[in-house]
Amino acid sequence: MTPRRLSPHRLAQLLGPAGRGVPAYRWLADGIRLLVADGRVLPDTTLPSERALTAQLGVSRTTVARAYADLVERGYAEARQGSGTRTRLPGPPAPAGEEPFGPVGRVLGADHPPGVADLTATVPPAAPGLVAAFERASAQLPRYLAGSGYHPAGLPELREALAERYESRGVPTRPDQIIVTSGALAGVAAVLRALAAPGDRVVVESPTYPNSIAALHRQGARPVAVPMAEDGFDVEGIVAAAAAGARATLLIPDFHNPTGHLLGDDGRAALTRGHARAGVPLLVDETLQDMALDAPRLPLPTAAHGPTITVGSCSKSHWGGLRLGWVRADGRLPAAIQQARLSLDLGAPVLEQLALADLLRHPRPDSERRAALVRRRDHLHALVTAALPGWETQVPRGGLSLWWRLPRPRSSALVAAAARRGVRLASGPAFSPDGTGLEGYLRTPFTQPEETLGRAAAVIADAWAEVG
Repeated sequence: MTPRRLSPHRLAQLLGPAGRGVPAYRWLADGIRLLVADGRVLPDTTLPSERALTAQLGVSRTTVARAYADLVERGYAEARQGSGTRTRLPGPPAPAGEEPFGPVGRVLGADHPPGVADLTATVPPAAPGLVAAFERASAQLPRYLAGSGYHPAGLPELREALAERYESRGVPTRPDQIIVTSGALAGVAAVLRALAAPGDRVVVESPTYPNSIAALHRQGARPVAVPMAEDGFDVEGIVAAAAAGARATLLIPDFHNPTGHLLGDDGRAALTRGHARAGVPLLVDETLQDMALDAPRLPLPTAAHGPTITVGSCSKSHWGGLRLGWVRADGRLPAAIQQARLSLDLGAPVLEQLALADLLRHPRPDSERRAALVRRRDHLHALVTAALPGWETQVPRGGLSLWWRLPRPRSSALVAAAARRGVRLASGPAFSPDGTGLEGYLRTPFTQPEETLGRAAAVIADAWAEVG
């Protein structure tokens, strides 16, 4: 592997203007530390020499030397004789974790074993700014320690920030329309508990997100599947199914998981009109709305077109470990959903809510992370199409995965063969509302590093040669 080196000019760009009111060495050390912690400067990257960085920043060499020494002391760098100062992360490597997949019959451990490439999870790298946001949130936390710590609807600061976010997207929203939850799935579960009784029918797309299917089954609801067209959503079919006695509809219109399809404004308007006419609540999951990669223009949110219950999350936009989501609803629904939510949990963690409010109020540029995801998407697509010319997919303009149509319905056998070779995949039937069919499809997330994707693509091709 070619050693990574950071030029003085590039480091100066990443650091931005010098901070006021703090010593120069502290500004420099904290700036580099946050760049490493956020993943914008990778571990084992050689920092500029003290002489070169002194000239670039216009500070004294003592300032740079003291900043580097501070980084070493705090575990964010190490000085190597003859090879300069290299970045590192304090402590031993942490396990990566994995996205729980409820309905596929697999009992998950805490983390996958070393050497296993996990392509079941659509989890992007963390967005920049997380460490700084948590540090600022920690400074605010003492104000809340005298209270109970329970905020069942969410902290006012976060509800206000989320309402402002909806306003900026063209959906007028009051803070009292927002309920903060411990993730989008918790929001979906609360809404379903408020709307649907055991045995009620709920319309969903097929394929769709496995954990949403699991939430429906846990509520005792009966999913009514409407197959997606090869080019997108069957809006007429969804509206017709809703009007035929359904209690609610649950859809993913933004870079749909797993297909990546994006529903346009005309389709959203037709959906809201049809559901309003039928008197059926429309619930949309916007978790992937923020994951536009190279889409030229995004449609308005579904709620801008008509009555819609919206579920959102920061698991893709910021970090999977920031377990927060929210529900936005109109009229009397927020009170009903909040009441139903109390049977699931009593609120989300205060520190995380403070951190998310800070992130929403002080957004950081995210272009580097998105550019990396585009490269990974295109890299995986090129590798698979070269090795498996019979496989077909539509490259999505956003989202986090490719949905492949296989030449033969062998998805489950392929997943088993790949697992024996150290690559985890989710078969097509995992995305089926009734757990059957879709054997002719496979989802491959492109969120892993390119080296991991390359190894996974080679294993997939080898496994397909065995079972296809």
